[in-house]
Amino acid sequence: MAKLANVERRRLRNKSVRTFVKTCTAKADSLIDEKEAVAAREAVTAAVSALDKAAKKGVIHRNKAARHKSRLMKKLNQATKS
Repeated sequence: MAKLANVERRRLRNKSVRTFVKTCTAKADSLIDEKEAVAAREAVTAAVSALDKAAKKGVIHRNKAARHKSRLMKKLNQATKS
């Protein structure tokens, strides 16, 4: 039974981390779409930090984190360029 409790504890921790990452990226996406340049840049920075922390903890794969960071930065750069 103790092993099952550890699995459950990890699942709950991972769930909260994943949810936080999704919230940060969604917030950054919406600010980019609204053309809020300064706020979007801060939100993207927070999202990148959250993705890095999740990858470091092993909650998400490091390549997935890199892919999401790359897409966010690309979207931000396209929005601020025009």
